[in-house]
Amino acid sequence: MRAQDSATPSSSIAVADPAVTPRAAGAAARTAVADGPTTTPAAGPAAEFTAGRSGTVLAGLGVVAFSLTFPATAWGLESFGPWSLVALRSVLAALVAGGVLLAARVPLPARRHWAGLAVVGGGVVVGFPLLTTLALQTSTTSHAAVVVGLLPLTTAVLGSVRTGERPSRTFWVAALAGAAVVIGFTVQQSGGALASGDLYLFGALLVCAAGYTEGGRLARVMPGWQVIGWALVLCLPLAVAGSLVALPLEPVHLNAHGVIGLVWVAAGSTFLGLYVWYRGMAAIGVARASQLQLAQPLLTLVWSFLLLGEEMSAAAPVAAVAVLVCIAATQRAGRRAGRESRPVRS
Repeated sequence: MRAQDSATPSSSIAVADPAVTPRAAGAAARTAVADGPTTTPAAGPAAEFTAGRSGTVLAGLGVVAFSLTFPATAWGLESFGPWSLVALRSVLAALVAGGVLLAARVPLPARRHWAGLAVVGGGVVVGFPLLTTLALQTSTTSHAAVVVGLLPLTTAVLGSVRTGERPSRTFWVAALAGAAVVIGFTVQQSGGALASGDLYLFGALLVCAAGYTEGGRLARVMPGWQVIGWALVLCLPLAVAGSLVALPLEPVHLNAHGVIGLVWVAAGSTFLGLYVWYRGMAAIGVARASQLQLAQPLLTLVWSFLLLGEEMSAAAPVAAVAVLVCIAATQRAGRRAGRESRPVRS
């Protein structure tokens, strides 16, 4: 029978290569798991819709987890000092992450990825928790939530520098407007000058945005949950050393709020929150995921009112809404630019 008369195309017939040994095949499979797929196979509209919806749900759950971080940190500070809380938070989260990676028998990442994982760890595992915890000693959670509302913008700025993207002029106009709102709010709340807590918060924005940017890049070559998992494990020795130093120096007064706060920031915010966040980011992309994070400041304001009994000033929700509007404008400009840059299908 001729090849063209066959019901099965010749290109679809898999032929085993006798030169490939089982050991070589296993090594290749382990390498593929460690590095993750470099290309995504084409999917139909229904599959893309399903993946997008599940990714949106996962990223949205991450935003909800993040919105509880500041109230939980305020609770944790009732029992622990700031350095002890951050160190213990990282130790517990790293133990959870290490257990999951070990149970799943995940191989070590390729050597070229460790520098990026160090940036993720330094930004979202150590830097952001430490700086925001220090800030919450003098700032309310509602105040901190509005300032951290600039995180998506800060991530966009660092992302454009890191990846070479060039957003539109409308994007940057809206970004500058949002920055002006946040700076005006912080100056007004601090009596005409920036307080030390605000400096901690702005530093937290920078390091966390760097961690998000690098994590989003790594999520293209390995599963997103492994990104935060290995970043936590990488920071474990530093977290253990920090705990051993900080706990004897800072007073510990255990109560229900303090324990619940520590457990949440470790298991909820640091591991589970970033686990679903990076999985959602890998499914729908950094830009779409960041749009969902726009709701985080308002959610934190609600949690602060319900859980901590904080009185929100009239300026706080107004500033939060203004920031959300500005950030939404940047995202709309980004989507429009993306549509215009797509090739037209004939």
